[in-house]
Amino acid sequence: MIQRFIELGQGYSDLYELLEIGKNNRHRVARLLALHTTLNDKQVTSLVVVMHPTTEGEFQALYICREGIPNPQTTPNKRYELFEGLAKELDKSIIELEIKPSTLFAELDLYYQHLIGILRMNKYLPPMKTGF
Repeated sequence: MIQRFIELGQGYSDLYELLEIGKNNRHRVARLLALHTTLNDKQVTSLVVVMHPTTEGEFQALYICREGIPNPQTTPNKRYELFEGLAKELDKSIIELEIKPSTLFAELDLYYQHLIGILRMNKYLPPMKTGF
């Protein structure tokens, strides 16, 4: 199975695309995530829409708006409220996790591999399949 983060941006106007992806693919949405972190002394959140894997090719997309939305626990904001509205519309709960910021990783790919490992370990993503 291939699991890949697809970054849409940092949650400004691209947040609306993330919401549309969730609404228009409601039958494929597996989970909604809010990943909280501290970036440059600011409390920020990444919002993620996790899709069910495709039948053919077993590709699982994780659409993300990375580290651009104020953490709603410290700064209530309209962008997070829109994401909560999506969760209500899809009858899904938002899974919240505290994570390390992407700036601690030498490459963005390493950061995303780290997140996939965390999500697999917590059983929010299916394990990697082996073909042996």
